[in-house]
Amino acid sequence: MATQTNEARSDILTSLEGLSSPLDPAAPSTAIILAAGHGKRIRSETAKTLHEIWGRPTVVREAEAARLGLGPGSNLVIVVGIQALEVARAAGRREGRAFAYQAEQIGTGDAVRVGLNVFPNGDYRGNIYIFPGDMGLLTAAAVSRFREQFESQDTDMMVLTGIYDGAPADNFYGRIVRVPERDASGQPLEDAGQVIEIKECKDILRLSDDAPYEVEHRGRVHRFSRQELIEIREFNTSVYAFKGPLLKAHIDELTAENAQGEIYFTDLIHLFNQHGLVVRDAQAVDNDVVLAFNVKSELKQMQAIARRQVYERLKDIVTLQDEEDFYVADEVVAQIEEMDREGVPLDIFIGQGAWVGPGVRLSRGVHVGHRSVLGGNILLGRGVQIRENVSLSTYAHQTLKVGDFSEILEGNIIKGNLEIGSNTRIESRVNVTGSDEHPTRIGNCVTIKGTSYLFGSIVEDDLLIEHSVLIRKRAERVVKKDGSIQPIRYVLPQPDGLDSIQNL
Repeated sequence: MATQTNEARSDILTSLEGLSSPLDPAAPSTAIILAAGHGKRIRSETAKTLHEIWGRPTVVREAEAARLGLGPGSNLVIVVGIQALEVARAAGRREGRAFAYQAEQIGTGDAVRVGLNVFPNGDYRGNIYIFPGDMGLLTAAAVSRFREQFESQDTDMMVLTGIYDGAPADNFYGRIVRVPERDASGQPLEDAGQVIEIKECKDILRLSDDAPYEVEHRGRVHRFSRQELIEIREFNTSVYAFKGPLLKAHIDELTAENAQGEIYFTDLIHLFNQHGLVVRDAQAVDNDVVLAFNVKSELKQMQAIARRQVYERLKDIVTLQDEEDFYVADEVVAQIEEMDREGVPLDIFIGQGAWVGPGVRLSRGVHVGHRSVLGGNILLGRGVQIRENVSLSTYAHQTLKVGDFSEILEGNIIKGNLEIGSNTRIESRVNVTGSDEHPTRIGNCVTIKGTSYLFGSIVEDDLLIEHSVLIRKRAERVVKKDGSIQPIRYVLPQPDGLDSIQNL
């Protein structure tokens, strides 16, 4: 069993090395994202950081926020463990990004140590920023603001904090314990407000109500009751900044003397204070961006916040039929905003429950109906009408184009390598597919109706196709003597497999 474990670990390390790219030891900033845990409380076989928020895995969202927020030339290390390869593949290979493997999940302190070891001898002189792997609403702007605060102050360590606005009993975040305003005799304290430590919620709940909790800071002992600690609203977001050499110098001093028996990274605040190093804090401007999730209800809450944020961006640009039931991918939102900056009315309509994926390109006057799903590389021309319950899709390497002012009616399935011309109407109960080897091309001013199916076919302009099955066919435009165009109706292939069917 030990040999199998070693072989499996070796295979994982080899695969991670293939997904990693070299880091720059001279880069001014490095982000370490802790994405090794499974997240037992989420009650899912899927690793915690692979759960999606607004259509993208949490780890992907966070990696992008860190990369953009720290600026060009920064490094990114993602520490993986449970479902290591799945998480790494979701994040993908990118310049300046490396993966570190935490084989055993024994705490965030050990995870950071593993991340530091990506650098030869752990030797890195720049600033290091630590992020948890479940902060899926984190923005590049929030990261950039935190970086600027750290760089502009004389400090060795900085922790980003938030304010909990719910009932104290529901707050499971670690509390920010600060020096009180006055000592036990009522005298004001010079270092009032300085961060003493982060006290984890589970450790607070284990304290006795009868004896005060004592903690030393700068040669003075401070005392807090269990209830005082519970009622602290300021919480640890698990986002930190360090001067790299100091983090490397002191991380090995962390121990597992706590309720969980794990190596808490939060204990570094107390250690830095003991060594006379400067610890400062910065408070998040928006608590939403520093939310993390442990259970399904929290994930659902974050999803609702993401939807609201997108709605606020789009509500005065396009028509969203239902502000609480739609999906427009981030890339499409950015495209819509870019079109809006051109100053021309867009007249785009997104129906209730519609799903518009990241590869979709919209044009002015596009209508996406109720419950329609658009996923893949889809290019919609001006004034295209997609009605209710339509499915448009492609594989990653395919493209589906719909020309100007064409209309696709209710319930149709259009997929694959496919092009539809302008002013074409595809009525209900139609299925059109194109493959890599056999693309489908439908001309201008075509009408397809009835229970029809087309695969790998070419349809010339101006045709009517009704109740027909065309598989790898060419439908030509034939003009009759009276000048009308020959319609195509009731074209069905010869039956196949009749010898397998018998009367009962």
